[in-house]
Amino acid sequence: MSDKVEEVTKDTQSLNINSNPPKPHNDDDDLPTYGPQRPAPIPGLSPPKSVEETAEELSKHPLFMTSLDEGATEENEQLAALQALAYEGTPLENAANFKEQGNECFREKKWGDAREYYGKGVAILAQEERRRQRGEKRKVKKEGTAKKGEEEEWEEVEEDEETIKQERQLLETLYVNRAACHLVLKNYRSCWTDCAAALRLNPKNIKAFYRSAKALLAVERVDEAEDSCRRGLELEPNNKALLEVSKEIGIVKEKIEKKRRAEEERLSKERKKKMLLKTALQARGIKTRSTGKPPDMEDARIRLTPDELDPESSLEFPTLLLYPCHAESDFIKGFNERESLEQHFGYVFPLPWDKSGEYASNTVECYMESVKGGLVKVGRKMSLLEVLSSGSVEVVDELVRVFVVPRGRAEQWVKEWKEAKAKRESK
Repeated sequence: MSDKVEEVTKDTQSLNINSNPPKPHNDDDDLPTYGPQRPAPIPGLSPPKSVEETAEELSKHPLFMTSLDEGATEENEQLAALQALAYEGTPLENAANFKEQGNECFREKKWGDAREYYGKGVAILAQEERRRQRGEKRKVKKEGTAKKGEEEEWEEVEEDEETIKQERQLLETLYVNRAACHLVLKNYRSCWTDCAAALRLNPKNIKAFYRSAKALLAVERVDEAEDSCRRGLELEPNNKALLEVSKEIGIVKEKIEKKRRAEEERLSKERKKKMLLKTALQARGIKTRSTGKPPDMEDARIRLTPDELDPESSLEFPTLLLYPCHAESDFIKGFNERESLEQHFGYVFPLPWDKSGEYASNTVECYMESVKGGLVKVGRKMSLLEVLSSGSVEVVDELVRVFVVPRGRAEQWVKEWKEAKAKRESK
């Protein structure tokens, strides 16, 4: 058999080929906030600001002024506040009781229970805050019992400034305590939302800055975590907890930057590989085409070997050997451009399913689909580069497809192939 690529037509003609292979802090208002270590202070911090300056700056910060989604919980909080009216005592007394129960659960590491108790206290006092913002006075039941079948009567009362102040201070504490529970439970958004609510009541609440920074850092919102930490340190430059968080932020930033550099380097290498591969294919005159529906070949693909970044490397191609007369196939992950079909037949044959021994290196004919949609006969001793650079064939979806047919069946198979193709095209 001659080693050449031949167009399979009615009158077969030979092609001339000239190939040139080119730690949860137990933390409420009565418990410690700060960690055990004191990292080195951060240089370059500006002097502490006044309450007015801090409040004004916070009003421009989206984290502390817009991330509190009160609308989502208002209905539940109102319901809890109405339920709290069944308790004896004032809103301040009832909320304080819930805080103490929450503190007890927190000390016992019952984070979920503690969060619920703090939440009940928040519901009571937040409802009072909203009432005052609407300009409504507090209503209490009139003394005495309503007659049977009659509704109880309520009367408006004046509130003293000291009670209002205590309620707001307690509400602030409940928010930061509930934030501590959210932090341990990894409810990070709820944590910084509660911290935002506390900072609206008191822009100098260090625990709120600390816990929001921790929560934001946990989800790698590093810039916001750093901003929260910085604001807290401007108020208390020597705060141990905030200094520790600042150190953690620095470590995370370094890791993120290292990851970013590694990703940029990886992408740069991938771009260079693609450019070198494209250049190598063009230099060899190898035609390629994509259908947009590539087969699943796992990590097999056209590549330069042994080094994809070395333009002097040779090309290798995923190759599918098809045995259409028996509906079988073999997959060669890396067929080097310098290798021939005969070299691969050396280990592929004999085929385990070929009981009659029809397939051997010297008893088969090999074909590939041509660029024009016909068939070309491929010499089994030709290098893959000679075949692919002939201009008669193309590599589709990065896969070389070769039909391997027993010589005695070749003529009939070619005829059937052409008939099937004509039938497909006529539809």
